[in-house]
Amino acid sequence: MSRAEQPSRRTVLAAAVVAAVAGSTAPAAAETAPAVGAGGARPGRAPAGPVDYRAWTTFRDWRGGTAQGTRAVAGARPGVVIGAPAGTTDYADPHTGTTATWEYATWTSPVHRLAVPSTEAIASWNAHTPAGTWLQVELKGSYSDGTDTPWYVMGRWAAGDQDIRRTSVDDQGDGKSSVWTDTFAIDDASTGLRLVSYRLRLTLYRRPGTRTTPTVWRLGAMGSDIPDRFTVPASTPGLAQELLVPRYSQEIHKGQYPEYDNGGEAWCSPTSSQMIIEYWGGRLTEGQLAWVDPSYADPQVCHAARYTYDYQYAGCGNWPFNAAYAATFKDLQGVVTRLRSLTDLETLIAAGIPAITSQSFLEKELTGAGYGTSGHLMTVIGFTADGDVIANDPASPSNEAVRRVYKRREWENIWLRTKRYNASGKVVSGTGGVCYLYFPANPSPRQRDALAAVGVR
Repeated sequence: MSRAEQPSRRTVLAAAVVAAVAGSTAPAAAETAPAVGAGGARPGRAPAGPVDYRAWTTFRDWRGGTAQGTRAVAGARPGVVIGAPAGTTDYADPHTGTTATWEYATWTSPVHRLAVPSTEAIASWNAHTPAGTWLQVELKGSYSDGTDTPWYVMGRWAAGDQDIRRTSVDDQGDGKSSVWTDTFAIDDASTGLRLVSYRLRLTLYRRPGTRTTPTVWRLGAMGSDIPDRFTVPASTPGLAQELLVPRYSQEIHKGQYPEYDNGGEAWCSPTSSQMIIEYWGGRLTEGQLAWVDPSYADPQVCHAARYTYDYQYAGCGNWPFNAAYAATFKDLQGVVTRLRSLTDLETLIAAGIPAITSQSFLEKELTGAGYGTSGHLMTVIGFTADGDVIANDPASPSNEAVRRVYKRREWENIWLRTKRYNASGKVVSGTGGVCYLYFPANPSPRQRDALAAVGVR
């Protein structure tokens, strides 16, 4: 993200949602979401709140739902694959201009009734897509008025970029809700209309006549109804701990590979992702990095930008695409969710799990940042003895300058609020606690408890 206080594409999204509340439902291009945490981990279910994350991950999960040409596979990491394809279809890739024929199979989840009727929903997935394969994720929900949404495309994705170009889909809506890049949103939340349940449909594709298949290990979605708020209650510090997470600056990549979101200055999301991937031991091989100019430092950051890039959004800040990229590394999982408080973050840090958070702010609202932003990702790695937030902030002039300490009260407000004033004094949206969580495919008991305490299983 640029240091400047400029409208980002996801801020355009947020402005569109605000406009929708006033009566407009015109679609917009979608990095900030639309209007849109004492001590150790606490075991047990997360208490009721404004967020409901549900995922399908087990062999029993994959045996459920409705399969058309897919089959469940057991093992250390259960998943779903193409069995006998349900048919063939042509796909015209809007970003390459080519049309190709693909075999496909589908898996549709059972209906999930949301514990919190929601104004927003974000899907995320973890998968292996070898060359010659890709996948699509869709969401269909029911409204509180008894009607249904259409099937919305939440992403067309492949780990590589040679078969298709991974992409979100614009201009999806039914007059009651819209999809803004990676986020389903009720157009006018003030009416009381909510999403009360949903199904996810997964379509797996491969080149005809081959036996290659995508494998999906995790498929889920986060529904939420975060109240409008310019400020949030202050939390009480409860943890002093810092995780040793690699530090990478996006700024040193300025001007590199401008075809991916205008180069490094806009790479806060993939840079943050790469920090946590490497914290968990994820490494890229020389072969994988061979395409990067050898004169560039930290070529893995360039790689992360390329392989999180959304060709429709024209940026690297698609939240589910970053989580899916993280899960391409051996034994890693990634999800997109919302957290309720800094206490939730403390619970995760105590279990050794850093988090990537999304926030927007004026320069004066975050002491020591030295910039304002309409949408920016940082990696939270710990808390000081006073409870202040220790963050690896990629919007730093060098890797050595990435570690920052931000005032707790300022930081929790810019992250958790849903409304704010921009540099022009206009009311715009905040991200309401959005974060990416990357963690082992087989978490330790302590990590599992911490994740469960924040609603992730």
